[in-house]
Amino acid sequence: QVQLVESGGGLVQAGGSLRLSCAASGRTFSSFTMGWFRQAPGKEREFVAEISRSGAQTTYADSVKGRFTISRDNAKSTLYLQMNGLKAEDTAVYYCAARYDSTPPPTPLRYRYWGQGTQVTVSS
Repeated sequence: QVQLVESGGGLVQAGGSLRLSCAASGRTFSSFTMGWFRQAPGKEREFVAEISRSGAQTTYADSVKGRFTISRDNAKSTLYLQMNGLKAEDTAVYYCAARYDSTPPPTPLRYRYWGQGTQVTVSS
């Protein structure tokens, strides 16, 4: 089992940047494939990015490719999401999540552990 706590959300103008963090505790952080998801009001939770246990492999949703970067520091048990070039449509609650396997595709149902979420609001 792992506990996940996100931070770093807030209000930012379009074109700006934010860096989200997700602190993990419990089982060994490096045992988990980690992902970021987001959910806007009235919409389903959607995949944003995923990173392998070692950090060597990353996957992104087309909507954020080239603007967002997922990374992890296994020594600090922390996951990051650097978000640049933010757009109004990026407004959502952002969640970090963990799973033991790495079987594609990275859908929400494949993830076992979830944080409480952090709000990101982009003003246009």
